[in-house]
Amino acid sequence: MLSRDSIRGYLTNLSEALSYPFETWRGTIGLVFVTLTTYVLLILSTMPEFSLQMLGDGLYWFEYVVISLTETVYRTDGWTGIGIIVIYALLSGVAVVNAVAQLRVVGLSSLTDLSGVVPGLLASGCASCSAGLLGFLGFAGGLAALPYDGALLRVGGLALLLFFLGRAGHPERCAFTTEATR
Repeated sequence: MLSRDSIRGYLTNLSEALSYPFETWRGTIGLVFVTLTTYVLLILSTMPEFSLQMLGDGLYWFEYVVISLTETVYRTDGWTGIGIIVIYALLSGVAVVNAVAQLRVVGLSSLTDLSGVVPGLLASGCASCSAGLLGFLGFAGGLAALPYDGALLRVGGLALLLFFLGRAGHPERCAFTTEATR
């Protein structure tokens, strides 16, 4: 049963997890880099064959491919599709920066907390096939049979990311309160 204190604690942890990358310049730069990289990968995964053909011809097509696929996402899904990709990329950046910080502080013993973020990273994001990285693994055909063109999978992946970020909290602080700190 959820109580007000547990919900308040979860929201506090989520707020701390989302604000952690902005505490240092290194974290902010890492967040921007991972967010942009994730955005580009998600946009390129909307039409993998087109992306591979154009980029196989030369990297000078990179700008054209990213812009044309962003336009395609906008024309097929509207601002909702673009918004989901941007939010997914931003949350992925936060998750990666927090995971790196947690590994730096706690070491390899924190891998159990980090393994909870992996399903959210794999299961959501892609604008057209709803598959994120699963589209590159060949599961896009099966996901296309989902209702609402897989939009529920995208929203579910975002919910997973938010859940696990809120569960982990600030990577340099313990998320559990002891009786001595109450």
